[in-house]
Amino acid sequence: MKKVSVVLAGACGRMGQEIKLVLEERAAFASVLEVDRKGKCKQFKALKAQPGVVIDFSSPELFREGLAWAVENEVPFVSGTTGITDQDQVSLKKAAKQIPVLWSANMSMGINFLLSLLPQLKALEGYDIQVEELHHRHKKDSPSGTAKMLQNQLTTSLKRKLPEPVAIRGGGIFGIHKVWVMDEEEVLVFEHTALNRRIFARGAARCAEWIVGKKPGLYQVLDVLAAGTNRD
Repeated sequence: MKKVSVVLAGACGRMGQEIKLVLEERAAFASVLEVDRKGKCKQFKALKAQPGVVIDFSSPELFREGLAWAVENEVPFVSGTTGITDQDQVSLKKAAKQIPVLWSANMSMGINFLLSLLPQLKALEGYDIQVEELHHRHKKDSPSGTAKMLQNQLTTSLKRKLPEPVAIRGGGIFGIHKVWVMDEEEVLVFEHTALNRRIFARGAARCAEWIVGKKPGLYQVLDVLAAGTNRD
């Protein structure tokens, strides 16, 4: 199998450095071209090599640059950047007509497995449902992109309006997401806890490996899970 070279956007950040370490450990990947707006990393306009895939964990501003560059150079695009706008979502759908695109607010395989379970809650009529999330004090977006992802899945599946997610910020929590399912006589709680950043880095690497060679389209982490391939 031919090794894949990667453009890593947001490479100078903490998540970027974690992803780089994971990529270096996986046999499927070759060189990593580091892109960022700060530090010693290059910028997209300075790139000359043609990579096999772009992995983006950056800011909304660099996300937009990276997506435009990927479309122009016909390179698959995998992104976990949060805080993007509705217009950015439109841009992702437009880009997916030309290249394979995978964006997720959370690259953890565990949280996406949880996402796949939520439609089954429609069997529990009359239960109160509440999404809750906890993150470190430095996280800017509130509620988190993952909380919104869970909320959207629930709203779509249950076909009813739910209370807004509860967002808590404090300390150095990497990420805790809960779905409370409550009746007067019982309480069911789905909970996912991220213990470190590596789980997101591993998920991003797995998605990047999977998407190479795919046809243009808008993909999800659930598509990667459904493929059943895990080389971690």
